[in-house]
Amino acid sequence: MIKVAVIGYGVVGSGVVEIIHRNKSILKENTGEDIEVKKILDVRTFPQDKYGYLVTSDPDEIFKDPEISIIVETMGGTKFAYDYSVRALKSGKNLVTSNKEMVAAHGPELLRLAKENGVRYMFEASVGGGIPIIRPLTLCLAGNNINEIFGILNGTTNYILTQMKETGKSFEQALKEAQAKGYAEADPEADIEGYDALRKIAILSSVSYNEFVDYKKLSCQGITNITSDDIRLAKEAGYSIKLIGYSRKDGAGILARVSPMLIPEGNILSGVNDVFNAIMVRGDFIGESMYYGRGAGKEATASAVVGDIADIVKNPGAVEKSLWDSQSEKLIDPGETETVFFVRYSENGVKRWLITEKVKEKDIYKLLEQKGITAENIIRVME
Repeated sequence: MIKVAVIGYGVVGSGVVEIIHRNKSILKENTGEDIEVKKILDVRTFPQDKYGYLVTSDPDEIFKDPEISIIVETMGGTKFAYDYSVRALKSGKNLVTSNKEMVAAHGPELLRLAKENGVRYMFEASVGGGIPIIRPLTLCLAGNNINEIFGILNGTTNYILTQMKETGKSFEQALKEAQAKGYAEADPEADIEGYDALRKIAILSSVSYNEFVDYKKLSCQGITNITSDDIRLAKEAGYSIKLIGYSRKDGAGILARVSPMLIPEGNILSGVNDVFNAIMVRGDFIGESMYYGRGAGKEATASAVVGDIADIVKNPGAVEKSLWDSQSEKLIDPGETETVFFVRYSENGVKRWLITEKVKEKDIYKLLEQKGITAENIIRVME
């Protein structure tokens, strides 16, 4: 019998408990073991919940219990989750998380602690919700030199942009609708400003290049400046606007960023709508490979967490071989890269737009200033 503890009984944590209990027989068939949630750590009580009897507010009941071999951390943030994560690994317990902020900020340290203590630190659910991507990168594509990753990494912003394009809603109207449907938080800053996608592209870069890419050093632009005019003009020109996380590694170093982009209608990413995500990976032998599905949500994210639990159960004694260097290679300044840009501007009181030739980002504003053009929005174009 494999005993599991869950830290944080919120949306994802409750989903993990539900899957383990409801699909107990399927998990045993797939892993060869019975898996059971023994404890749930939360400061709240849940007297009306059918699993409320498992809840404790005492961390010692988990960390000092020799029967518990796997801990699931679904708290989010780093304030308390960091201490619990370190304690779990130092206690010799395998740790599974959906906490992208934790992985993006402390991945190198936690991977090292896992190896030192002969356990595993797994985080498939931290990127892409239920989309398998971490495991394919580390196992299925292990024979490839991964040189580029890009895609739609945030379901909230993709839903908003889809609504703006298909129904003509303003950004503010689409955001309110997303909040009403539970796709966006009451405070949507992490999504709409691009921070959520930034952490995810940093994690994917770190996994693919096997070195730490610090999200705090990357360029990030959200969708708050995208207007109905941008959406309409892009559509007329044969493009969709998507928030894209982009990363590549070449001889010059690593370029990674998050920004809105105009995607040609013929590109497969332009047809990824609503809360769905799609991640494109390019390797020297595989070429281009795509991973698509629901990028967030209780069921999808909890499913990925349980997948990591099953992996640990099926491979007892395995330890993580991947260790990210705490210092990444040279990060390329996005301002030095040449890109095609969409520019919406006003000239003599008349609103116009254009699509430039390839130009360095740092030069686009200087060029417009020389021409006396006041830019209202500048958006990258995917070729």
